[in-house]
Amino acid sequence: MTKQIHFYKYQGTGNDFVITSDIFDITKEQIQALCNRKYGIGSDGLIVMRKESKFDFEMIYYNADGSESFCGNGSRCAVMHAKSIGWITNDCTFGSNDGPHEARIEDEIVFLKMHNVDMVLVEDEGYMLNTGSPHYIAYTEEIDALDLIEAAHAIRYSERFEETGINVNYLEARNGVLYIRTYERGVEDETLSCGTGVTAAAIAHYLEQDSSIRHFSQKIQTKGGPLMVSFDKKPKSFENIFLSGPAVKVFEGDVML
Repeated sequence: MTKQIHFYKYQGTGNDFVITSDIFDITKEQIQALCNRKYGIGSDGLIVMRKESKFDFEMIYYNADGSESFCGNGSRCAVMHAKSIGWITNDCTFGSNDGPHEARIEDEIVFLKMHNVDMVLVEDEGYMLNTGSPHYIAYTEEIDALDLIEAAHAIRYSERFEETGINVNYLEARNGVLYIRTYERGVEDETLSCGTGVTAAAIAHYLEQDSSIRHFSQKIQTKGGPLMVSFDKKPKSFENIFLSGPAVKVFEGDVML
């Protein structure tokens, strides 16, 4: 049985999503069909939203392959969409794949509060941490020339990560700006931006600099545009972590599912 659903297409610094509240139970095959860039609408992921009594709304994020995870840029887009349809004003709380979050909108910029981070593994050639999704962080030179797919596959499909997967990020710091490229599990390709990835990158960069600053903020340049990450460094954790940047509606329409 097919059903017509209304959808919205959003992007946050080039990380693009299909959003709908017309259906909550959805199959893996349907998710893959909607996200397919040749035969469907095309996106890095699908966001399914509904009004919820405990929070202002609830959202579930699905990667393009149908797997679930938390998504920072997707959450920011969901917040902007919730305002556009009248579910919220400028401040909200919402439930997502990794639990409750807070967010606010100021001058068309969405500030998303991330969960605290209390564990960062220092690897031989980088860092590993979870900012709602697991990330591997490493530094490189001449980041634009990097063959990201080859470099990321060596990590993502290694024996250590092949089963559960991990997002792989490469960084280069220039003139106070942190440049990043991200390979996302679930999409299995490079994306123009990754919110949990830039959050992980900012924390790793703080540790890389051996900084003593207690309130830290970092501009991060993704391939799709700039994002900001700020946080408070506590003795054993990173708290009050905010990911901020634009979230833009691209178009809306109807599709048979």
